[in-house]
Amino acid sequence: MKTSAGLWRDRTFRTFWSAQTVSEFGDRITELGLPLIAVTLLDASPSQVGFLTAAVWLPNLASLFIGTWVDHRRDKRPLMIAADLTRTVLLLSLPIAYWFGALALGHLYAIAILAGTAHVVFNTAYASFFVRLVDREQFLEANSKLSATRSISYMGGPAVGGLLVQVLTAPVAIVADALTFVFSAVQLSRLKVTPAESEESAEPLLHRAAAGMKYVLKHPYLSRSLACATTVNFFNLMSTALLVLFASRSLGLSAGTIGLAFGVGASGGLLGAVAASPLSRRFGAGPVIAAGAIVFPSSIAIAALADGPTWVKAGALAAAEFVGAFAVMCFDVPLNSLQAAVVHDHMRSRVAGAFSSINYGIRPLGAIAGGFLGTWIGVRETLLISAAGGLLSVLWLVGSPIIRTRELTGLKPPD
Repeated sequence: MKTSAGLWRDRTFRTFWSAQTVSEFGDRITELGLPLIAVTLLDASPSQVGFLTAAVWLPNLASLFIGTWVDHRRDKRPLMIAADLTRTVLLLSLPIAYWFGALALGHLYAIAILAGTAHVVFNTAYASFFVRLVDREQFLEANSKLSATRSISYMGGPAVGGLLVQVLTAPVAIVADALTFVFSAVQLSRLKVTPAESEESAEPLLHRAAAGMKYVLKHPYLSRSLACATTVNFFNLMSTALLVLFASRSLGLSAGTIGLAFGVGASGGLLGAVAASPLSRRFGAGPVIAAGAIVFPSSIAIAALADGPTWVKAGALAAAEFVGAFAVMCFDVPLNSLQAAVVHDHMRSRVAGAFSSINYGIRPLGAIAGGFLGTWIGVRETLLISAAGGLLSVLWLVGSPIIRTRELTGLKPPD
């Protein structure tokens, strides 16, 4: 049994942490570079940018079936490695197409969908892998540490990405992300984690998938948290789909300035990841989750209302990112830890798949809605609708056992 003080000294955790950290930094480059390719090189409209963001999240609609398939694999690590290497190959096709003058929106859509599918495979496998990586009493601490390094990537990644985009162009900058997936695959191959026992079942895939969805929808904690997170994600993706376009065209900010504002604002995520655990101990995990559900989606209004000189608009963008990043960590860290504590081991990948198929599956609809609204009523107005609509998410927590949860140690899966 590992001690809390020794988690950083544990070689297995440290190896996984390094893979996650480097990969997260690379992701920040692509998250900035992909929409910038569409906006600056291919002159995409708001609705086209919305479709691009939707394409990234579209594979999550199949998460339930992917997660069910993953559950049948005893060792999830090879699947995670294969997902990393697949994303490497896909991303490298972008600079190749750019050098040959063959870059097109259809190519971006295809890359977004295929890379998104690999991401779903990785995440559904990770749900089972994580609980073999650390002990139950370390769930909150481990999630906090992993979220903290993810937040650091949001600080440095966009700034570095913005600089690379300006100096090398966006397609070439994405090479850096492709290489981070190679590093992640190598580190994962070095891990020695005892695989969980796979569930032996002769049931068809469809029946097993249906059982996973039924488990989620009837679970007293998972059903309400799913509804809350799905509402947050729908309205958040309305603004996420348009934010780079808004910063570039409406606010008139350069790629470097946008990246710097995102990086500065992301420091709120680091602070939130560090603060989420002590705040949950002080005020209770449930109330902290509820507060995050309110503040996170509404923070985009700060950027939407920005006006004035360039430094003021860049500062407003950074402030919106800071507040939102802090709040989403206060939402995610205790909620992820709570979910890990109340799910049966043999159901984890299926639950992750069922949860993602709805929670992340709603994101393409949010992105498309944001794109159409941005074209119809204006980008700034769409961001304000996103901020107001996201407040509805907390209503799902009212009267639920989640908001009454103070500590995670006594939680267990339902009988």
